[in-house]
Amino acid sequence: MTRKIQLGKTDLYVNPIGLGTNAVGGHNLYPNLDEQVGKDLVRAALDHGMNFLDTAYIYGPERSEELIGEVLKEAGVREGVVLATKGAHKFVGKDIVFDNSPAFLKQSVEDSLKRLQTDYIDLYYIHFPDQETPKDEAVGALKQLKDEGKIRAIGVSNFSIEQLKEANKDGYVDVYQGEYNLLQRDAEKELLPYAIEHNISFIPYFPLASGLLAGKYNKEMVFHDLRAKMPHFQGEAFVQNLEKVELIRKIAEAKGVEVAHVVLAWYLTQDGIDALIPGAKRADQVLNNLKTLDVRLTDEEIKEIDRIFR
Repeated sequence: MTRKIQLGKTDLYVNPIGLGTNAVGGHNLYPNLDEQVGKDLVRAALDHGMNFLDTAYIYGPERSEELIGEVLKEAGVREGVVLATKGAHKFVGKDIVFDNSPAFLKQSVEDSLKRLQTDYIDLYYIHFPDQETPKDEAVGALKQLKDEGKIRAIGVSNFSIEQLKEANKDGYVDVYQGEYNLLQRDAEKELLPYAIEHNISFIPYFPLASGLLAGKYNKEMVFHDLRAKMPHFQGEAFVQNLEKVELIRKIAEAKGVEVAHVVLAWYLTQDGIDALIPGAKRADQVLNNLKTLDVRLTDEEIKEIDRIFR
């Protein structure tokens, strides 16, 4: 029996290690994805006590939600699963714009319900802010859907601190998802403290900084994808980051686990962070992520990791 923890002030209880599913049917994000492999990794997660699945309309688009809906239907396990999805992207011709208008969000939820083959979504996020809609109005639309039982909790993602405050004017925001990892700690300035103060659960994305914090890279490596443009991967910064990762490796080796497990375990010791959603492309990676739950960090180790990446 895996331990389940409460997500902020919601009535959702999750395994603290969830699954980010942008590689399940996310054909617009990753070339050559095998949909069967994607379905298998969702099945493996469910079979091993992971009950927190994170998807979005834009993964595919639409396909990730459809595949997850198929797996849940086939497995007949909807009840115990905490299903999170997101909306805001709108196609205008070939262009994508963000839309947070109440009408668009309500339609987006209806469309996601169909793709996921379910009559409720446990956690629905506004994926990105638009420039026009007052954020409390956008969240107000989700509150109506929550009152109708179509969603169980309200999330926002990628909002600035000002947008989050406006969104939470009536106290309706339950979860915030944003970029946060040991190399990218801006959220510690305002977003995390605000979330903690208002009992909003903070879910970090890119927790392993596109693999850099997983301890699998060396300084000879050359990147030709998104990573080639990321500051963490540039020149001297890249070398210094690898040196920091080596210090974490000492802690990991002493515990008989991998660097990634120690890094993920550190986040779970931080106030405001209840759960993580590392992605996976194969079933064995899903099971590997779960080893995080076996890592026990001492107070000294928690402080040491903080200091290394200060």
